[in-house]
Amino acid sequence: MLNQAPSLNQEPSLNREPRHRAPSPMGEHFELTASIGGRHQRVVLTEVAASLRELDVDGVALIQDYPADAQPPWCAGWVLVPWPNRVAGGRWSYDGVAQQLDITEPANGNALHGLLTHTPYGVSAHTADSITLDSGVLPQPGYPFELSTSVRYQLVEDGLFVTHRLENTGPRSAPVALGAHPFLKLGSVPTEELTLYINADTHIEVDERLNPSGITTDVDGTGNDFRTGQLVGAVDLDDAWGDVRREDDGSSLHYLEAPDGSQVQLFMDASFGYVQAFTTKEFASAGGMVTAVAVEPMTAPADAFNSGKGLRWLEPGEVWEASWGIRHLTGSSSI
Repeated sequence: MLNQAPSLNQEPSLNREPRHRAPSPMGEHFELTASIGGRHQRVVLTEVAASLRELDVDGVALIQDYPADAQPPWCAGWVLVPWPNRVAGGRWSYDGVAQQLDITEPANGNALHGLLTHTPYGVSAHTADSITLDSGVLPQPGYPFELSTSVRYQLVEDGLFVTHRLENTGPRSAPVALGAHPFLKLGSVPTEELTLYINADTHIEVDERLNPSGITTDVDGTGNDFRTGQLVGAVDLDDAWGDVRREDDGSSLHYLEAPDGSQVQLFMDASFGYVQAFTTKEFASAGGMVTAVAVEPMTAPADAFNSGKGLRWLEPGEVWEASWGIRHLTGSSSI
């Protein structure tokens, strides 16, 4: 089941203002702490890309760290809007008119992860245990639309609840999709010793430029079946899955599990029909190079502007909200 925001009878900490850190390539850093339901929560967000930088519950780190004076390795923590993943060649067509986005993944010649990954967000609201960061998308080459966007991060008993809000503030319908790029970890357990579970029934095949080939395969009997788990250290991934398995409320769940049964879980509401996993053995953490894994919620797969899969068209004035989150389960409470 998808987590909900804490009720009013819970007791967050009295730290009413975000705390600001020293300057970094990611701009201001906003730190929130809370004590909810007998557990202690802490999160750090960044001004640039509204990125998730740190998250811990009861002192257990759930997000892979990186040096304070560095750019996020491998897009760590970014908010991805108005598309996640790739647009092949940065090219697509709107009402028969060719559109060309800037190429932001030169190695593969694609437009990668939307338009706000290097954009500062403003603080539009904050409480003791939540903060809302907002920014806008203006008409530009390849995307002639106008959006107002925000992301609300709220600490909850076992982790973090994230709500995205997109509004079409322009005069014509606009194509949108969104995602996020968190690198998950589980305290001091080496990531390569964690088991990755992806609760999805189909795998999206890609070409040599990592764009969908148009073929989707059942995971049954293949190396792409992560429904019963595979060791992170034994796989090399930059892969996406569809047909996620859902709870009765439409939410879905994917997670990393430690040998003691504890878990860090990514949960997504019904708007998110796809999940991406990316592994690297060259993540520059604050303590040196480590193995890391991103588990990424996506409302659409790569190249949705061309395929239309998962793509949402917002009418002028229309608002869309979607939520996901991260939670920590101890070994005794894991499923």
